[in-house]
Amino acid sequence: MKRITRRKFVKYSSVTALASALLGQRIFAALGQAATPTNILLITADDLGQILGCYGDMVTRTPNLDRLATQGIRFVNSYVTQASCSSSRSSLFTGLYPHQTGFFPPDNTPVGQIGIAKEGNNYEMDPSVITMPQLLKMAGYRTGIIGKLHVFPDASFPFDYKPPAPLDTRDIELIAQRAGEFLQQQPQQPFFLKVSYGDPHTPFYTQVNGYPQQPFGPTEVPPFLWQGIDTPLVRERTAGYYNGVARLDAGIGMLLNKLTQLGLAGNTMVIFIGDHGPAFLRGKTTCYEAGLRIPFLVRWPGRISQNRVNNSLVSNVDILPTVLQAAGITVPQNLAGRSLMQLFQGNTTGWRSLLYGEHTSHTRSGFYPRRCIRNTRYKYILNLLPDRINPSLRIDGDVAYAESLKLPIGHPARVAMNRCRKPPAEELYDLAADPIEFNNLAGSTQHQNTRNFLRGELLKWRQQTADPLLDPAVLAAMEQEHYGT
Repeated sequence: MKRITRRKFVKYSSVTALASALLGQRIFAALGQAATPTNILLITADDLGQILGCYGDMVTRTPNLDRLATQGIRFVNSYVTQASCSSSRSSLFTGLYPHQTGFFPPDNTPVGQIGIAKEGNNYEMDPSVITMPQLLKMAGYRTGIIGKLHVFPDASFPFDYKPPAPLDTRDIELIAQRAGEFLQQQPQQPFFLKVSYGDPHTPFYTQVNGYPQQPFGPTEVPPFLWQGIDTPLVRERTAGYYNGVARLDAGIGMLLNKLTQLGLAGNTMVIFIGDHGPAFLRGKTTCYEAGLRIPFLVRWPGRISQNRVNNSLVSNVDILPTVLQAAGITVPQNLAGRSLMQLFQGNTTGWRSLLYGEHTSHTRSGFYPRRCIRNTRYKYILNLLPDRINPSLRIDGDVAYAESLKLPIGHPARVAMNRCRKPPAEELYDLAADPIEFNNLAGSTQHQNTRNFLRGELLKWRQQTADPLLDPAVLAAMEQEHYGT
């Protein structure tokens, strides 16, 4: 096997980030008592796609999140960089794409947070990459996290507060209690609190400690359109997912009530997102809309007017620069994301017209790299190992692929599932006419110009962001390492 030259992850400078953070400290010192820095509450929900009433889902029960959406801005075309837990979080905390957060082997060096942060996976960020809690701490913020971090290395996330013992993040009353404990400490300091809910991740539970109070049964919940398979097993699993969403919503209500009771709601920016889409085939671990597209709500009293809806292309890679600007900290140069502040103010001038996503790996057995790009209408997916079978057909126990084999040959859902099993090198979808991405237009002569344009723009992005898998030797070595053949 050809030896791979070690590559630094990107040309981003941690020195620049550190200098920016120190500048932020000086800003606070200069403002003194004359300014009250904004508090920041960042909430994530595991595996939550746009399965909320405010996003048009007519079945789900999400009154608290729907209310939050009316109190600020709801982003419609909102995405994560990768539909895998740790990778998505790495972008949230760094403002970088997952493939930018490390460098590739040999010698068991960090490869970036390209998959789950789990012992034995050897997926972790370069320790020199500066993170959100580091920057905020240096600028005078008190930082806390409740629920999972799920990003390596731990030393890059020096939170001031963590609950005293591991806690069940489906215990929504306990989550609110722990949040209250943090919020009542040291009120003279601005705070940053990250709350990570486990729902609606698998395993699915009908109820936990009595929540949701009105659980769904299998006959009440239709299957997802983007799977297109209606069988008892699929319905049972889907009902479990919807119960997780309803329990999450009840927890959000408790958490936001705690913020209000303590008199903190008026000076706190609340950001709510899903970390990626549902753990159902064609969702999590893919580059399809159901995997990458998430709910994204922001409430900031006095700075964002109520009942705002924005259709711009936004990503969780934009959260770090947004938080820093809201906190009065100079945003480091050369981040992949950009501050959403202009969109909060209703200004879309010069905003991006293209958005990118990726998938490299999940678990060690789930290495299956792909890259994607979308504009206002079309999505293009490049599959880097088209000759291999997708190793995530049963993502978190999903039954859809097996159930799809009961459909007639040629049925659109079965065709889509087979394409997910062994994707072609290229996929192209018209998201306006085909939002569930069943009709691959990559071979259509009518859409050749669109395909070629998006293909070219994706290549430019991969070059600009130093995607290591552009090097055939690196891709071959990673394939060898993960598959052994």
